[in-house]
Amino acid sequence: MAKFGGGRGGARKKKSTRKVKKKDPLYVDGERPRPLYVDYKNLELLSKLTNRHGRIVGRRKTGCTAASQNAITVAIKRARFMALMPYVGD
Repeated sequence: MAKFGGGRGGARKKKSTRKVKKKDPLYVDGERPRPLYVDYKNLELLSKLTNRHGRIVGRRKTGCTAASQNAITVAIKRARFMALMPYVGD
């Protein structure tokens, strides 16, 4: 009967995965602006939150909270509609 896996031997060592919490890009001087509003004319910030194809980067990569990700999405969509940002990247 054949063995499954057929490798050379021992148990695999688990790598220690330490998750570093990413900083929310909307926080200014350690505080989040209230009410939460992202200016659609701030293209420097919005371009950091989109990838080279023009897609909005997810929360896992940016470190945003759900509320700030929603505000970012609204701002990017407004900037696209006003032709300040492209719908499709390079």
